[in-house]
Amino acid sequence: MDKILILDFGSQYTQLIGRRVRELGVYSEIVPGDSTLNESMLKDAVGIILSGSPFSAYDAEAPAPDPRLYDLKLPLLGICYGIQRMTLDSRGAVERLPEREYGRKPVILLDAGTTAPLFAGVSRGFSSWMSHGDSILKPGAGWTVIAESEGGIPAALVHESGMRWGVQFHPEVSHCEFGQKILGNFVLDICKARRGWSMEAYLEQEAGVLKQKIGSQPALLLISGGVDSTVAGAFLLKILDPAQVYLLYIDTGLMRKAESDEVMANLSSLGAKHLHKVDAEAEFLSALKGQDDPEKKRKIIGDLFISIQEREVARLGIPEAFLVQGTLYTDLIESGKGVGKKAQVIKSHHNVRSPLVEKKRTEGRVIEPLDRLYKDEVRALGRILGLPEGVVGRHPFPGPGLGVRILGELSKEKCDILREADAVYISELRARGLYDKIWQAFCVLLPIRSVGVAGDERKYGYVAALRAVKSTDGMTADVYPFDPEDLIAISSAITNKVPAVGRVVYDVSSKPPATIEWE
Repeated sequence: MDKILILDFGSQYTQLIGRRVRELGVYSEIVPGDSTLNESMLKDAVGIILSGSPFSAYDAEAPAPDPRLYDLKLPLLGICYGIQRMTLDSRGAVERLPEREYGRKPVILLDAGTTAPLFAGVSRGFSSWMSHGDSILKPGAGWTVIAESEGGIPAALVHESGMRWGVQFHPEVSHCEFGQKILGNFVLDICKARRGWSMEAYLEQEAGVLKQKIGSQPALLLISGGVDSTVAGAFLLKILDPAQVYLLYIDTGLMRKAESDEVMANLSSLGAKHLHKVDAEAEFLSALKGQDDPEKKRKIIGDLFISIQEREVARLGIPEAFLVQGTLYTDLIESGKGVGKKAQVIKSHHNVRSPLVEKKRTEGRVIEPLDRLYKDEVRALGRILGLPEGVVGRHPFPGPGLGVRILGELSKEKCDILREADAVYISELRARGLYDKIWQAFCVLLPIRSVGVAGDERKYGYVAALRAVKSTDGMTADVYPFDPEDLIAISSAITNKVPAVGRVVYDVSSKPPATIEWE
């Protein structure tokens, strides 16, 4: 199978590049950017993409590719840091910009760019997505600028060989106009890659790997209640003997309204033979008492998940089992667990950076069958596995649950208030036909109270923040543009039905710069 090799220099978008390539029907493989390029790594490769990076190309500790990269007879595409690195490696110059280029920026193709195969079918002027503080001051030997952004800043270059290309923007990000067309031009036309990749192919490949690793040993899946863990459960039940699959649902008391009953019903429908529920609300609320730091809350929740799991395994008499999690790649990269050693921590995910999870991962006892997939790919996989649309189409829900949607210290009272407010919000979205138009929507309970009036009385009520975004993969997201009348009606419904909430606000931040969740 033809593949595109992606050199990861620590960018938050690296796996997104791989995913976009897979969307083209071509297999992609990601390796650390400073890897030694060997025969095994290059097997079946028809092209190489160099990713972005949080580093500046001229920093002493900045990662650099194997110098033999430039001796290969393969097409190369440098993205952001990737083209800056290629520029320095060919005796060009990179400098710090007076003002960072960030977000949507217009790009204009120069005359040479309008006929370049990389931009075939692309408008002369288009909206790109930028995220960099450095720029190319002088192109390297043999390189020519073929597109510019505002102020004449180089936005795309080509080498005289016609085998090396570079763009300063991020075509892999969904906000970039013609981004997928540009990647398709490189992968399919310049690299001449043959299509041979699909989610069905992923399922077959991953099933083979997991069967070999697990063998006849038991596999224990911790269920958080969301789409990811449910799909992971369906995956295990499909490829393994159901008798060796144990599903453990820990009710933390941090779930949405009536969610525990729904979760148990969904899991039962999968044909599981070993399905266990643990009521651990009191334990979680006790452990979280007095904690207001989001990272500490995530760590506490993650550690307690594993501690309860180990206790329940012993109680149920289950032998030493592989721990299976529905971890996605977005969880890994936001937790600084991307490929290589240069990834940055955006926020810790309890199922990734918990010390107990890390210990089991080091021991080789953690299995994460979805850890190279994005949310929309997980949904596609769930459909292939036969899960109903009502399960795979649900909005994402974080593993720590309401623990990261109640800002500040938690209490049962606050959980109950948020549960009711969120239930009203989601109910209103469904009634108005908006739920399926939104990628993710939820309420956040803020750690402040605001003065209001209830009847003829002065009253201090909680403030609930509404969040609703449009996205395809969770890596970038735009705020959902509600009709003001809908927002007003939803706010009124929440304050009328949840007396403890006295004020409702709407979060209009996109990702980036914000994340989708508040903590």
